[in-house]
Amino acid sequence: MKVKTIGRKVNLKQNFTDMATKRLQKFDRFFNEEPEATVTVTVEKGDRQTVEITVKNRGFLYRTERTEHDMETAFSEAADLMMRQIVKNKEKLGNRVKAREVELAQEEIQYVPEVEGEDYRIVREKRFRVEAMTEEEAILQMELLGHTFFLFRNSTSNEINVVYRRHDDSFGLLIPVD
Repeated sequence: MKVKTIGRKVNLKQNFTDMATKRLQKFDRFFNEEPEATVTVTVEKGDRQTVEITVKNRGFLYRTERTEHDMETAFSEAADLMMRQIVKNKEKLGNRVKAREVELAQEEIQYVPEVEGEDYRIVREKRFRVEAMTEEEAILQMELLGHTFFLFRNSTSNEINVVYRRHDDSFGLLIPVD
């Protein structure tokens, strides 16, 4: 596994980087090809440290995040959570990962400066490639990312759709009409 570590408002020590790489190497058994992992550590106000782990493999993204008082504990909890997610969805993932060969394009993130005096403002713009998939695959991807909605191209109708998590923990599907 290729592991990249990023420190925001902190310089990461080599022993943390080595520990993260060693722990994430255990995830290789779940993937046919070599995945890419990014570990981002952010120091926040009040002595809180957030660790985000993102693993990219064959078009799927796996993401977890934890905040604790020290980065080692936050990393350990985030890695444990990711392991549970992967094991929980292993059968579903196995069937879909083997069928998908197209990698997602690298996300382009552009920050938009704030405009004073407006009630509504966009503070972040995100561009990404919209992949063709079934509703079930979109729900699985949304769950793996930990998001409450997911934009995708429906492989049946070839239209842009959105799946989302409802307040009662069921799922909804948004389909545009002309």
